[in-house]
Amino acid sequence: MKRFLFGLLCLASTLSVCSQEQGPVPAPHQLKWHEAEMGVVFHYDLHVFDGQIYGQGNNRINPVEDYNIFNPTQLDTDQWIQAAKAAGAKFAVLTATHETGFGLWQSDVNPYCLKAVKWRDGKGDIVRDFVNSCRKYGIQPGIYIGIRWNSLLGIHNFKAEGDGEFARNRQAWYKRLCEKMVTELCTRYGDLFMIWFDGGADDPKGLGPDVEPIVTKYQPECLFYHNVNRADFRWGGSESGTVGYPCWSSFPYPYSHSNANEGVRNHNELLAHGDADGRYWVPAMADTPLRGYNGRHEWFWEPGDDDKAVYPLENLMDMYEKSVGRNATLIVGLTPNPDGVIPEGDVKRLKEWGDEIARRFGTPLAQTSGKAKKLSLDLKGKQKGNYYILQEDITLGERIRAYRVEARTGGKWVTVAKGTSVGHKRIERFDPVEATAFRVVVEQCTDTPQIRNFSVCYAEQLP
Repeated sequence: MKRFLFGLLCLASTLSVCSQEQGPVPAPHQLKWHEAEMGVVFHYDLHVFDGQIYGQGNNRINPVEDYNIFNPTQLDTDQWIQAAKAAGAKFAVLTATHETGFGLWQSDVNPYCLKAVKWRDGKGDIVRDFVNSCRKYGIQPGIYIGIRWNSLLGIHNFKAEGDGEFARNRQAWYKRLCEKMVTELCTRYGDLFMIWFDGGADDPKGLGPDVEPIVTKYQPECLFYHNVNRADFRWGGSESGTVGYPCWSSFPYPYSHSNANEGVRNHNELLAHGDADGRYWVPAMADTPLRGYNGRHEWFWEPGDDDKAVYPLENLMDMYEKSVGRNATLIVGLTPNPDGVIPEGDVKRLKEWGDEIARRFGTPLAQTSGKAKKLSLDLKGKQKGNYYILQEDITLGERIRAYRVEARTGGKWVTVAKGTSVGHKRIERFDPVEATAFRVVVEQCTDTPQIRNFSVCYAEQLP
């Protein structure tokens, strides 16, 4: 009963309308989203093993004829999670099922799953392995469920192919199947950080299954993304790993209802920026595959690209500063190969990324916090700075509307940066300056600023 009431509280807080005096605030599970800052998603499916370049259009339509090609003889989910943790990820998500409809767990309701293959004598459960590895290394586990497409069953954009009573009966059966699969995934693997429906879960009054009550009942503290009734965060508008600036966590309408808002002409702009005066707390997600360089955009492993597609470190740092540093949570796609491991070059780059994040931001010159419109950082003598980090106590909402950062140099205060949205975290680089002190001055706010962290760092740029 306690968990059920907590779930209702989370949902009510997520969708609550603010008064004129106070803007929206995050629900408890949304706070976990902000605090995580960065996570990963592992995409794995039958077609990883066919030796072909992934084609989404074909994959949605053409079933994989020989599902016994699935044979990751060196599967090591510990290695997956260690690689993610080295980059700084705090959560990880696994595609339990994707567009083929093949399930990576021991399903009792979907026969098209690991029970059907010869690998591990039909007893393998990658979802179980994945969740166990997450808990072993202190990473929060999440599950990604693809139900919008199912090439085996002929489900296209939620709709069962065909006409008449046959199609209607098959549609109703597919909805029940999806609900049963979600129940299995919500009840077998302990507490989950997130349930993510690929392309959403549609409208339970229409073609979609009624999955929200299942998640609320069995996983009341997890993030739900999403159906037409609820979305605990929003897509940031691109798969570039970045969002726009400013990026507010508030939104003018429930994001999951966006398709019904035909009068909203600037929806794509709102995805990237949010709305300072929005009535709903719907924070941003920035997502990208690690293998997105040289014109690639690979959510799944593809042959021949191990040394071509992984983003350089400089690009990854730019993404980090334009996602986490702009009040969004970053999700990076990682690609286990047919052997069942993350390729060596990908693992190396993830470690380099985590090390560089720590180098730039792990040891600030000074740090302070407080409830004030002006906070100062006194340094030990003259020191050089080129980054500031600013964070609000978002349990009270986003109160800051405009601010400036100043450096004390040559006996004078000189403005080195200006900004608008802060939210959970704002990171910005400015031209290097030697100063004896720095300060943040809030120029506009809706109430007394609750500054959780103001710090300044210095880091040489990558060569």
